[in-house]
Amino acid sequence: MKSLLTSLLLLAASLLSACANAPTASRDDVAELSQALQSLDPSVDPAEARRAAEIAYEHSARLAKEYNVTTSPIIHNTLVNTGVKERGICVHYAEDMQARLNQENFRTLTMLRAIAEPRNEFRIDHSTAVIAPKGADIYGGIVLDPWRYGGRLFWSPTTEDTRYDWEPRMEVLRRKYERRVARGETGI
Repeated sequence: MKSLLTSLLLLAASLLSACANAPTASRDDVAELSQALQSLDPSVDPAEARRAAEIAYEHSARLAKEYNVTTSPIIHNTLVNTGVKERGICVHYAEDMQARLNQENFRTLTMLRAIAEPRNEFRIDHSTAVIAPKGADIYGGIVLDPWRYGGRLFWSPTTEDTRYDWEPRMEVLRRKYERRVARGETGI
């Protein structure tokens, strides 16, 4: 049964790959994100905001290409989870986006991580990178989510993203650990 499912997913992926477009960003897209970053706090350096916006868009497209994303994010997740593809689930995008932007050693911006636990039992956790002014938390930043649209960057102030209830990554992980301990599933 698992083999049949994998075969069907591969067929669907190959059929859909012809329809997939490489994610692109215009100068206006970059300028809009740059302006949003600058408006988070007066201390944000405009040159850093511009560089962060450029990298966020460029790196989102690069990751989609590296991950060989040719389908919807959910189908791609299935391909990763069944071992057909190596990377490209949301946590990979979040890790890689955070790592790339951290390479810039921004003075006025910082990279954070957030997780949204599912609102119902049919959904799964979602991870993302958040960029914020130095000293701010995720709620004072902007979600950078290239997974949501298969490599095309989605961004929004964290508190305005109505699709997910974002929380600081470590708070969610701590709560999950406490739940496992309460159920006797420490895994240690």
